[in-house]
Amino acid sequence: MTVDAKDFKQAMRQCAGAVALVTVGAEQGKRTGLTVTSACSLSDSPPSLIVCVNRNASAHARIREEGAFAINFLHEDHALLALTFSGQKGINGDDRFAFGQWTRGATGAPVLTDAVAAFDCVLAQEFETTTHSIFVGEVRSASHSAAATPLVYLRSNFHTPREIRENMTIGDLDARHLSWTDFS
Repeated sequence: MTVDAKDFKQAMRQCAGAVALVTVGAEQGKRTGLTVTSACSLSDSPPSLIVCVNRNASAHARIREEGAFAINFLHEDHALLALTFSGQKGINGDDRFAFGQWTRGATGAPVLTDAVAAFDCVLAQEFETTTHSIFVGEVRSASHSAAATPLVYLRSNFHTPREIRENMTIGDLDARHLSWTDFS
């Protein structure tokens, strides 16, 4: 028994995801990228991330060819950049890099200079599914900006997270231990 694709998509829209640009291409004119919410940390030993990329995306074949890519997590002022790299603005390939400020990473991949966090990776492994590949990237360099507010995608819109600043009482260690053991 499988879930209906429409029901699955509706349920996934309730799950917030960090918005990132996956970029590839060491040479100007051969760069491309896409917008994803499917990038996350895998391990710190060695430092690595995973990202899921549709095999129909222009960046998919380029990641295989180059053997390197960058994952650039966006901040609140990057919503238009996210739409540009998603293809919704009708701009493709290298033309997408006319927006934003870019530098070349250690691997040669394009890195967004003002990203919340940027990870320049070499392709370490690839796993194929029916429609996507899961790329494992070993990080060769990383940068971050603690002052930037991350951009997230939730319920078909861009948002920024808000911190919970209310006073919360969690209780002492014994009380927390007892309450968590009640659930297991």
